[in-house]
Amino acid sequence: MAPRIQNPIGSNSLLPYLSSSSTSSSFTPLSSRSQRSCRSFSSTIVPQTRLRNQMFLWLQHQAAELKHHKPGSTNYLSQIIPGSLFPESRPFPQNIHYRSESILSEELRREIHHRVVVRKKSVRAVSVELKVDMRRVAAVVRLVELEKRMTQEGKPLALPYARAIHEMVPTTPLYDQELRAHEEINDLPVHRLTNPQIFYPVSESRQFNRVDAGRVFSAAPALEQEQAAKDAADDSEFISRITQNPSHIEVVGKGEDEHQVLQPADVRIPHPHMISSRRAQNLVPQERTEHPKIYRAHLQKAEEAEQERKRRSEERKGKQTQRVQPEDSRFEFRINDVVVSQETTGKDGRNARAPGRRYGVPSYDRKKGQVKIPTRVEV
Repeated sequence: MAPRIQNPIGSNSLLPYLSSSSTSSSFTPLSSRSQRSCRSFSSTIVPQTRLRNQMFLWLQHQAAELKHHKPGSTNYLSQIIPGSLFPESRPFPQNIHYRSESILSEELRREIHHRVVVRKKSVRAVSVELKVDMRRVAAVVRLVELEKRMTQEGKPLALPYARAIHEMVPTTPLYDQELRAHEEINDLPVHRLTNPQIFYPVSESRQFNRVDAGRVFSAAPALEQEQAAKDAADDSEFISRITQNPSHIEVVGKGEDEHQVLQPADVRIPHPHMISSRRAQNLVPQERTEHPKIYRAHLQKAEEAEQERKRRSEERKGKQTQRVQPEDSRFEFRINDVVVSQETTGKDGRNARAPGRRYGVPSYDRKKGQVKIPTRVEV
């Protein structure tokens, strides 16, 4: 019996008795083809080599200035590009319509808190003086109070992170408030009644203004000509009447469709008295020194009316609530009288004003995906 021949790697197992010379010669063309293919693949020119070299050359020379930011200024790409407009607030050179918004400086935050908490100024007055939105003013006051409480409790604050952010993004300093505003403080919110487009024919002899447009959107009847002329003649009195007594606004609709009549934009903006003050300055420019006093008087009157309205509301709730606190107990029971009617319970019995509306309704407080943090700031 012939001895078993060990098959070399790459040899044909079906021909075990072929000579080594014939076997090697049979595989020579295959190895040469593989070598040629590998050689041609390795020698292929990469088309982006020149661009990559230019990129690394740019990073080593021109872009080296962006490696370490300068304290007190932004570190945007627009700063090293010649001819760029507003390089301090445009991080993307190709997108000229995008500008990064400024944040409040530490001095401005402290000044807002000082005027509201220490000097007892209203949020509305501080918003007008420092040109900061009322919601931001209220948020700053809450945040500074929280920081002080954490400091008293010995909890650490992320001060290095805050300093780094203030050095890398644009900020609004305190001394620059007279030159430019931090943000727009009189933005008009979009009301749900203004979403549909309405074609409303009006005669040419009739004067159609914003008050009439609001009543059309609300599906309310038109005002009488005498009342409309009176409101148009004294817009300051009209604004004060609406802002000081918002509960006296006319209501239209029935049941769940009941809503207040949509007021004009001059009343719905956060600072409606600024409009009447500007109109008075344009009508009587020679009394320019008296207009700030008149504006402050209107603002003080509006604040007093708001405080009185809150006081009456708390007093009314206190009269409707019976408080019972047992002896040697840290709990207090508050009992309210409820009214069960179709207006309070609704057609399905689950109206927001219905007593016990949570009974039988599942609570989604602990369900995943539910928003459990405040989504807005009540000023």
